[in-house]
This record gives sequence, C-alpha cells and structure tokens, in this order.
Amino acid sequence: MYNTLITGTNRGIGLEMCRQLKAKGHHVMAVCRTPSQELLALDVEVIEDIDVTDDNDLQRLLKYIEGREIDYLINNAGILERNELGHIDFNSVQQQFVVNAMGPLRVTEKLLSVLADDAKIGIVTSRMGSIGDNDSGSSYGYRMSKAAANMAAKSLAVDLKDKGIAVAALHPGYVKTDMTGHQGYVEADQAAAGLIERMMQLNLDNTGHFWHAEGEILPW
Repeated sequence: MYNTLITGTNRGIGLEMCRQLKAKGHHVMAVCRTPSQELLALDVEVIEDIDVTDDNDLQRLLKYIEGREIDYLINNAGILERNELGHIDFNSVQQQFVVNAMGPLRVTEKLLSVLADDAKIGIVTSRMGSIGDNDSGSSYGYRMSKAAANMAAKSLAVDLKDKGIAVAALHPGYVKTDMTGHQGYVEADQAAAGLIERMMQLNLDNTGHFWHAEGEILPW
C-alpha cells in the first residue's frame, strides 16, 4: 500500500484526489487547516491544524509522520486572489507567494527525511504561471506566484534526481471549484483523475516537466 500525503484537502481538487486515491488502495494522509465534513466522511487519515506557511505546524506534521515513509507527496494547497493593474494589493501579492510558491517548497524540504527512496512529488501549479503562454495579462499575484512554484518544481527535480525522487509541476485545468467561483471547463473529479494519472506516470525519465492534467507538456 502506498502512503500518499496531500495538502489542501478540505475541498475541491484536493478533496477529490483524496477520494480517488483511497479508492485505488492508497493510504491517504489528508493535510489541511480545518477539515470539511466531506473530507471527514472519506475515512482517510486527516491531519488538521496544519498551515503550509508555518514552520511550527510543519514540524508537528513531520513528528506525526516520523516512522513512516511517504511514497507520493502532492502539494495542492494554494490561494487565488485577483490583482489587476491600477488596483494591486501588494499584501495580497505577497501572501500568494508565501502560500503558492514557498508553501510547497517548505512542505517538501520539511518532509525530505520521510520520503521513500523512489518517492514522487507533485506541485499543483497553474498554466497561469506560464510566461510563454501568457496572452491575457493581469492576475499579478497568482501568475507570479505560480511561475515561482514552477521554478521550485524544476529545481527540486534537479536536486532530488540523484536520490531517485521524481518531481512534476502539474496544471489541473480551469476547474469549477470554490477558488474559481465555480467558473471553468472541467469538474474537480475530472481534474483530480488527470492529476493522479500524471503522478502515476511520473518517473526519473520525465522528471522536471510542466504537465497539463490531460497529458500535454506546457511551456514555461
């Protein structure tokens, strides 16, 4: 049985990944700040009161897990706040960096000692972090933080390859969730299924890529 740890699991894509991976036989460690009733109903291992931006919380998470190995680490926690030119809230931009870019890096570094030798790491990022694909501008905090998350994923892929650990930056698609105001093209369950398939296909030969959930390699 694989041990799979996922952050940001109380709703949306994270919740659906928990549901689907449990159905596939994984032991799911669902990390969140406050669990939803939907998450509690899944009968997975819920680890609550964990903020991915707080070193003390992450130290507690490490101590809770010690003695076990993580086979799959999926950094899914993130926030989206709109920041348009002329009305930019720089505190909001900074907070998105802290959560979306530094959060996955903090979690991954903290949990290095409990990662299996052939572990796989996914960072759920966004096509909106692609510089080459940006043809609509705006959303400064979100775009910039996700571009930084992509860089973190690429550097982790380089640094961890010799340890046998593969890393992917993963775009779920434009998903109908609370984060997007339920606007989008795909449902959370469909996006989660695609992300899981990418994680299952991740290996040392394709580590360091920026993948769409449907399998397309995206431009940086």
